[in-house]
Amino acid sequence: MPTARKNQISLVDTKYYHCISRCVRRAFLCGEDKLTGKSYEHRREWVEEKLLALAMVFCIDICAYAVMSNHTHIVLYVDDKKASRLSDKAIVIRWHKLFKGNWLTQKFIDGNELTPSELIMLSSIVDMYRERLASVSWFMRVLNEDIARRANKEDGCTGRFWEGRFKSQALLDEAALAACMAYVDLNPIRAKIACTPETSDFTSIKKRIEHAQHGKQPKNLLRFAGNPRQNMPKGLPFELKYYIELVELTGRCLRADKRGHIIDEQPILSRLQIEPENWLKLTTRFTKVFHGAVGRQQAMTEYCSHLQKQRRPNLTNCERLLG
Repeated sequence: MPTARKNQISLVDTKYYHCISRCVRRAFLCGEDKLTGKSYEHRREWVEEKLLALAMVFCIDICAYAVMSNHTHIVLYVDDKKASRLSDKAIVIRWHKLFKGNWLTQKFIDGNELTPSELIMLSSIVDMYRERLASVSWFMRVLNEDIARRANKEDGCTGRFWEGRFKSQALLDEAALAACMAYVDLNPIRAKIACTPETSDFTSIKKRIEHAQHGKQPKNLLRFAGNPRQNMPKGLPFELKYYIELVELTGRCLRADKRGHIIDEQPILSRLQIEPENWLKLTTRFTKVFHGAVGRQQAMTEYCSHLQKQRRPNLTNCERLLG
C-alpha cells in the first residue's frame, strides 16, 4: 500500500523534493506514437509553460525539471516561510489565479466591508489557501489536472491520463540534491533524444544555460546562491558555473563508449565528498537505486524520527554511494 503523502513530506528536515509523474495510456504524453505516427511533441510546451507559471503563484520554487515522452521529473523547493509572510490579501489573490474562490473571498478582494462573522470565516479560508500554496501535493495536482484535461480533450476521450499518484522523494542533504538535479537534467541525454545539455529541450539545464550566456539566471527557477555561508540568501547551495560544468562532464561520461571519470578538482564533488564512480551511478540510476527519501545517515535518521518511521529505507545505498 502506498505511503500517505503526509508521511513523506517533512519540512523540518528538508524543503527539497523530487516528484515524478507517469502517463498511464499507451498514447504518449509527448513525443511521437510509433503505432499511429501521430506527434504529441507540442505537449512538452504545455507542461513547461504550466510548470513555470505555477512557480510564480505557489510558494514553491523549481530547482530542476525534464519533460520526457511519457513522464516528467521535477525537483521542488517548498518556501513555507514565504507563505507565512504573505498578507491575507496576497494569499487570496494568488489563489484566485488558480481558482475562482467563493463569494466571500471575492467580496474581500473587491474591498467590500465584511461582518465580524464573515471575517472569522475568511480567516479560516485564508489559512487553508496558505497551507495549499506551500503544498507539494496541491502543486502537482494543479499541474497534472490541467495537462490531463487538455490531453483528454485533444484525444477525444475521458479517464485517467496520469498514474493515480505522483511519486516523491525527500532530498535530505546537498549531496542528494546535487545528484538528483543532475539526474533530472541529464534525462534526455540518457534517453538519446539530445546530445548536449544546451540542446535538451524542455529541461531546466537548457533554460539555465540560455540565461547564463547573458550573465543572468532565469526568474522562474530557483537561483544558484553559491556555497553555504552565514546569512546565505535563498537559493541552491552551489555555484551555477560549477553545476553546469558538472552536468556537462557527467553527460560526456554517459555518452562515452568507455566508462569515463570526473576530475577530482570538480568543486561540487570535492565539497560533497562523493567518489566519481559513485557519482556516475547516482546520476544514471537515481530512481532505481533509491525508492524513498535520500540523504546521509544523520539526515535520514532525523527525517524518519520526525515522521515516526520505524525503518530507514535506502540507508545502505545512501551510505555506500553518498558516503
